[in-house]
Amino acid sequence: MPGTEDSSSDKEQYLDLFLKIGLDERTAKNTIANNKVTANLTAVIHEAGVTDGCSRTVGNLIYTVATKYPANALVHRPTLLQYVVSSKIKTTAQLDAALSFFGTTASEDLRLNEFEEACGVGVEVSVEEIEQAVNEVFEENKNVILEQRYRTNVGELLGQVRRRHPWGDPKIVKQFVDAKLLDLLGERTAADNEKPSKKKKDKPAKVEEKTVAVVTPEQPPEENLNPFLIFPQPEENFKVHTEVFFSDGSVLRCCNTKELLEKHLKATGGKVLTRFPPEPNGYLHIGHAKAMFIDFGLAKDRGGGCYLRYDDTNPQAEKKEYIDHIEEIVQWMGWEPLKITYTSDYFQDLYDLAVELIRRGHAYVDHQTPDEIKEFREKRMNSPWRDRPVSESLKLFEDMRKGLIEEGKATLRMKQDMQSDNYNMYDLIAYRIKFTPHPHAGDKWCIYPSYDYAHCIVDSIENITHSLCTLEFETRRASYYWLLHALGLYQPHVWEYSRLNVTNTVMSKRKLNRLVTDKWVDGWDDPRLMTLAGLRRRGVTPTAINAFVRGVGITRSDNSIINLDRLEYHIREELNKTAPRTMVVLHPLKVVITNLEADSIINLDAKRWPDAQTDDASAFYKVPFSNIIYIENSDFRMKDSKDYYGLAPGKSVLLRYAFPIKCTEVILADDKETILEIRAEYDPSKKTKPKGVLHWVAAPSPGIDPLMVEVRLFDRLFLSENPAELDDWLADLNPQSKVVIPGAYATYLLQNAAVGDKFQFERLGYFVVDRDSTPGKLVFNRTVTLRDSYSKGGK
Repeated sequence: MPGTEDSSSDKEQYLDLFLKIGLDERTAKNTIANNKVTANLTAVIHEAGVTDGCSRTVGNLIYTVATKYPANALVHRPTLLQYVVSSKIKTTAQLDAALSFFGTTASEDLRLNEFEEACGVGVEVSVEEIEQAVNEVFEENKNVILEQRYRTNVGELLGQVRRRHPWGDPKIVKQFVDAKLLDLLGERTAADNEKPSKKKKDKPAKVEEKTVAVVTPEQPPEENLNPFLIFPQPEENFKVHTEVFFSDGSVLRCCNTKELLEKHLKATGGKVLTRFPPEPNGYLHIGHAKAMFIDFGLAKDRGGGCYLRYDDTNPQAEKKEYIDHIEEIVQWMGWEPLKITYTSDYFQDLYDLAVELIRRGHAYVDHQTPDEIKEFREKRMNSPWRDRPVSESLKLFEDMRKGLIEEGKATLRMKQDMQSDNYNMYDLIAYRIKFTPHPHAGDKWCIYPSYDYAHCIVDSIENITHSLCTLEFETRRASYYWLLHALGLYQPHVWEYSRLNVTNTVMSKRKLNRLVTDKWVDGWDDPRLMTLAGLRRRGVTPTAINAFVRGVGITRSDNSIINLDRLEYHIREELNKTAPRTMVVLHPLKVVITNLEADSIINLDAKRWPDAQTDDASAFYKVPFSNIIYIENSDFRMKDSKDYYGLAPGKSVLLRYAFPIKCTEVILADDKETILEIRAEYDPSKKTKPKGVLHWVAAPSPGIDPLMVEVRLFDRLFLSENPAELDDWLADLNPQSKVVIPGAYATYLLQNAAVGDKFQFERLGYFVVDRDSTPGKLVFNRTVTLRDSYSKGGK
């Protein structure tokens, strides 16, 4: 099996093996970088008997089996692989159905006839049948297609065909759909190729809808699918959850008895109950947004409820500040907890069950030091106190509770299996002594349960139906079920998903805490951080975050990192609908209009929205045009060129919403280099048709400067895509991640802007009013630039 110390020759062998089954070189190399996936894929290739190679189609299906096959049904995996190799299962739709079938069948006896029916083995869908289904779908959706033309959601059309013929060849289906579109609509026109953002309607009405439910973009189409269909119903929670393997060859198949499940369903009414269980030892980040989306989203989708449960088992790391922050952020993200609970609410129940665990012979009081425990676990050796009498452990555990034993001199450990292949079965610690008052439970306790002991028991006590967590907890699933089985408690359905990793940032709480504590950033809500508080301060909406998370999906691919461009795409999609336009000049360069009287002010209409209708007064705002205006310093050059559309001596440009101006003179400082001001003439007839269009801000009246504001330009915090991999990750901090511009000029339209108000500064990006603003000085944070690389192919 591949491990952390694989040699280069081993990696070459894996690469050769993976290329033989048709993986492209990039996928193969990414796989080798992940030991777990490498081990799974290698095992699956040998099980399938294709070590000498196979077709790319079969290889891709085998790769899917290696990465998505349910762990509770490994006994049936060789059977599935034979169906794949023999091409009885040959499409992704068939394989997805097979994986779902095995996920619910688990280790039960396999009924081949039911299996083959469930995944369409032997079903042949003719080309004629596919063509007929496509014609039917187009006839049903003809009016919508003619209206939306090539902006029609093709994914939805494909889905309708797939529902008619789930086992039809998706490539043939796509060919017919594309041909039918071309036949119905003809060739794409220039209008079809315009960006959707240029055709949005009713912008002013949408300004008032800042708290609407999750808005998902038209692309990618998979974001419109229901991501929660993969989870079973509560009444199905009687099947095998996982298999706990012991070193003596025995296997514990954990599942609910009929009596336990009926008792659970009676208590819950059959509703889905989930929990979002953050530790109150720091601020939540965007990874927690994914956890919230899954935990709260599943409950909402099924008409159930989700607990907000503080996992407060470590009093030394927890603060009231974090508890308050978490509750606030959960609500800001749009989620409503069924109930707010604390693991500490159940300390007495947990203690009583620990006593029962000792009585049943499944726990013991240990006196090893942390270093000794680590050494014995590495050597797979039992503790010298492992087999002490039950009565002795009961007495010592009571002494621990009463505070009669010094801190660090004893722990309660679960008696699991020190010879197991799973290190999370190496007699995990259930209780430690800590003479530290608890922020929620007070000073009643001096012993505190561990996560491994408390989490599963509280899940059971709260009748959680689906216990969902990230993939690093997958190896703890065995311990989770072992403990519930040992105590005879109800067992929730456990499922792990991949962490949300985003480029150019760090997600580790330890690293985030280091950045905040050592003042590399300006607190937990620094807009450069991927904390939810930081994103909120940066002007990102919860709608955009939830749309991003929904698009990423609830996957189990544990080696993926999502490009920040993808998040920025969703941010722009949301702000494009809700942020009115205005003009701000970051680095003002004075321009004097010589052919306009000094006391003359022309009030012009500027658009809040790009497609504002002329009969809608609310879609416009007034901007003054006077003889003194300011443009961006970077929009002027002393030397013109063909590829330059800014202002230069003797050249004309168009001022947005105003008039063409022509540079007639440049006033330089004594050093003959520094430009003090530009002299220009404007064309009131607008007959001049320059190519360049500039944003600008004017002096609102003689002797009065435009509104001065501070603008903070935020960029990616780290230069590398994955700074967490670097030994010296702090050296990778981007020195330009925060640039402060104290003297920007804005229109007076912004003078009454409140903290949290969002705007698009034309040509510059989207900005939000920061909490550092004062009555005399507004401060704006740049949320995101106008550039969008994700919709142009970024991933």
